[in-house]
Amino acid sequence: MNRDYLKQIMIDQKEIYLNNPMIKRDYPLEDNVNYCFVGIRRTGKSYMMYQQIKHLQEYGIPLKQIVYVNFEDERLLELSADDLNLILEIGLEMSGADNKPYLFLDEIQNVEGWEKFVRRIADMKYRIHITGSNSKMLSSEIASTLGGRFMIVDIYPYSFPEYLAAQGKDKNYLEVLSTKDRAEVVGMCDQYVKYGAFPELVDIRNKREYLNSIYQTIYLGDIITRNKITNDFAVRLILKKIAESVTKPLSFNRLSNILKSAGAVLGKQTVINYVGYMMDSYMLFTLQNYAAKLVEKETSPKYYFMDTGLLGLMLMDCSSAQLENLVAIELIRRYGRENVFYFEKNVEIDFYVPEEKLAIQVSLQVLDQIDTREREIGAFVKLKNFIGDATCLLITNSEEEELDYEGVHVSVVPVWKWLLQNRKQDI
Repeated sequence: MNRDYLKQIMIDQKEIYLNNPMIKRDYPLEDNVNYCFVGIRRTGKSYMMYQQIKHLQEYGIPLKQIVYVNFEDERLLELSADDLNLILEIGLEMSGADNKPYLFLDEIQNVEGWEKFVRRIADMKYRIHITGSNSKMLSSEIASTLGGRFMIVDIYPYSFPEYLAAQGKDKNYLEVLSTKDRAEVVGMCDQYVKYGAFPELVDIRNKREYLNSIYQTIYLGDIITRNKITNDFAVRLILKKIAESVTKPLSFNRLSNILKSAGAVLGKQTVINYVGYMMDSYMLFTLQNYAAKLVEKETSPKYYFMDTGLLGLMLMDCSSAQLENLVAIELIRRYGRENVFYFEKNVEIDFYVPEEKLAIQVSLQVLDQIDTREREIGAFVKLKNFIGDATCLLITNSEEEELDYEGVHVSVVPVWKWLLQNRKQDI
């Protein structure tokens, strides 16, 4: 690529982040660490970079030493790995003598062969941050190439405290609330569950249209085009059927049979590949059965969407599924997805966190519905046969109570309050 042309693009892009509003995220970051921010599109990875840039400026690093490149820019589509060194050369030129540039490389996975450049720059002790919207960035091969030179941070849609803060609601809603305050926080939580929490969504009126634009970008760009899929009907159908199966374990055999009954005959390996592409795009994530044998853990996971708003696009009436999906997102945010499971062994428990011995059931309403209450609380009683000292939590839409049933104590808590509690359960 022409050096002067590339330099002009870099200058243009600097104007973009300078003029962007700052969206503060609740991620504690360390100084003198190279970060790799990963996650679904539009979740705020670029803003994490802007936040780091502002932090450097506050510490006296001049703007000329900041090099920011967004590889989603259509002018950089033909950029090759060989051209990446030009970015470093231009950065050195802009920084001036005896100054090293700080490199921020946004969506760098768009450049084939980027790994070796990034490794070399890190080895040369440059401070460098990268982002990516495809989990292949974290494949074992790439992880081996980068060799522990980066701290990987999963960036999720807004947490509920972030969602409130973005709308200027920074009061402590866990204190004793007036009727007005309680109605306000419950109403905002309802919107949070229904439309999800992509940062830019907060200020957008037509939320469903915005969510659809994100869905189309991920579906067409990250799944269909990137993987050269020609049977896009099958991909849409798989996503639809996974959405309909949220809250239930789903094996590839069962998914293949569901597709077959819907008129789409796909080989099991094709289904596995297509679901893998969806996982790569961060649209979906899975939780495994804690009670299953090691060889069985991968065969029947529960699938969830990375944002409840995307799930809402797929289904007409899904408030119950969205509530459980939201709890799944919050749990992996708090504990990491490798530490969150469901439990199924003669009893079904929606979520189990081993490090906390925390068992969670999710239901819109339980207190006034006898059958639902007995089913949900009865599951905790059965769980006692396997995990006798589990902490039992029943998350609802708005109900709250402490229950004791057959020797098991269950805390019933409204989702808005649980979302505002600290990481470790204070129950």
